[in-house]
Amino acid sequence: MSRAPAAADLMTTEDRLQGYAELHNFGLAHLKSSALKCAVDLGIPSAISSCGGAATPREIMNKTHLVPAKLPYLRRLMRVLAVAGIFDESSPADEGGEITTAYSLTPVSRLLASDGSSSASDMSALLLLFTRPQTTVSIFFDLAAWFRDQGAATPFEMAHGVSPWSLTKADASFNEAMNLGCVADSEFIMSIVLKEAGGLFHGLTSLVDVGGGHGMAAAAISRAFPHLRCTVLDLEQVITKAPHRGTVQFITGDMFSYIPPADACFLKAVLNSWDDDSCIKVLRRCKEAIAARDAGGKVIIVNMVLGHGTTLDKPTKEAQVLLDMYMMRGSGFEREEHEWRKVILEAGFTTCTIMPVLGPVSIIVAF
Repeated sequence: MSRAPAAADLMTTEDRLQGYAELHNFGLAHLKSSALKCAVDLGIPSAISSCGGAATPREIMNKTHLVPAKLPYLRRLMRVLAVAGIFDESSPADEGGEITTAYSLTPVSRLLASDGSSSASDMSALLLLFTRPQTTVSIFFDLAAWFRDQGAATPFEMAHGVSPWSLTKADASFNEAMNLGCVADSEFIMSIVLKEAGGLFHGLTSLVDVGGGHGMAAAAISRAFPHLRCTVLDLEQVITKAPHRGTVQFITGDMFSYIPPADACFLKAVLNSWDDDSCIKVLRRCKEAIAARDAGGKVIIVNMVLGHGTTLDKPTKEAQVLLDMYMMRGSGFEREEHEWRKVILEAGFTTCTIMPVLGPVSIIVAF
């Protein structure tokens, strides 16, 4: 009896070689995020920025005070990051009798460069949260085991024995990484929210930032609308570490139990951390807290809506589905439009609108 041809045997040589190259790309993709984390840890984007936006490996080495003997390895690191699109690579130049290449910032690496001051463009803390070995990367190392495991509710619980929110109580470094990552994301996103959709806050006199962490989003809203009384509601281990944010008031509390009254509730990157039943419960507490629509009451949600975005090119789609898989570590997930409408309507709201004005992220307004 003749053997059925293997799948690879049915491919052309060109297809097989392309598949061979892509297999290496996918199998070693973790090295790209590891290389990017290394660059941020070393301060390479900031070093290039301080050199006027372009620098050779030797200039980067001097700026970041690296061991001179590691220069050949730095060149290899920069080459990987250039091919990945993190940096632009210029034509080789003569540097003191040595042919070398200069590297400049791209839109990605510009978001990771800091001049030492507070900057709405410095997203380093978020990148470091995504690439944190112990509490992010390692929990996906054996995802197949979790799929076969009938006991662990989430990959995070299988790895650590508790939920992410419980670990923030026990692990101060993880709590800090979570808070700093959220601050960086809020500072960046809110600069665009207030520019593109600032009208959502007109007419409001009070707002509760539910699960608002260290209050960066509330502070941005408060600066743009000084008359607006902004309050942040979050857990004790978060609130106790929050810095002073001008007139923003911080309240320790559980959003599943009670949300203080206000004209509007604001939830940024909160509901995607929870399952549908939990989201409905939080939204019901929000509905109890706000006035009716004709009195200006509303809930403003900043989150991804899968399939929506300013542009739906490959990077945007990939960002959406990757963040959805990242949320698998806990009980949350990124929702499609019909899934958002389901939880909002079941919570008792009658209307919701979606504004895709934040790249892969959208603004959802529920009345």
